[in-house]
Parts: sequence; C-alpha cells; structure tokens
Amino acid sequence: MRKYLVMAMRTPRFDSAVIEPHQQWLGEVRSRGQLVESGKFTDGTGGAYVITAESLDAAQELVRTDPIHTTGSSELTVYEWEITG
Repeated sequence: MRKYLVMAMRTPRFDSAVIEPHQQWLGEVRSRGQLVESGKFTDGTGGAYVITAESLDAAQELVRTDPIHTTGSSELTVYEWEITG
C-alpha cells in the first residue's frame, strides 16, 4: 500500500451542508483502514487528508466518491506521497 495526500480546496459552490456527509465518508474510509489522518485549514479554504491505496488510480477512484467532490463543493487533487521523515 502507498500513501496519497489529498488536497481539498473549496470552490465557489461550497455548501456547509456537505461537511457532515464528508465526515461520515471519512469515518467509513477510516473503518476500512485506509484513512491515515485528516484535517481542515484554519483559513477556511479547505483541508487535506492522507489515504492508503494500491495505486494512484485506486486512490483517485476512492476520492471521487467523497461527498465534497460529488457535490462540487471542493476540488480534490491526489498526490502520491513519499514521506521521508
């Protein structure tokens, strides 16, 4: 398994009603052992989370099911992340 950093930046279509479904989604990903950590940016522009997946394609497929993505509330970018320290 590799680690992937997911940057979530809010779009003009952001609706705070998506926060609860997003948190539930994160909980489901965590229960499957794929969520390493998550958090929001203190300036309110978005947040990030780290997941594990077999490949970049698998990570992107998982992220596309996140309610903040499916509602258009945030733009998500996935990076393969090699943690060095």
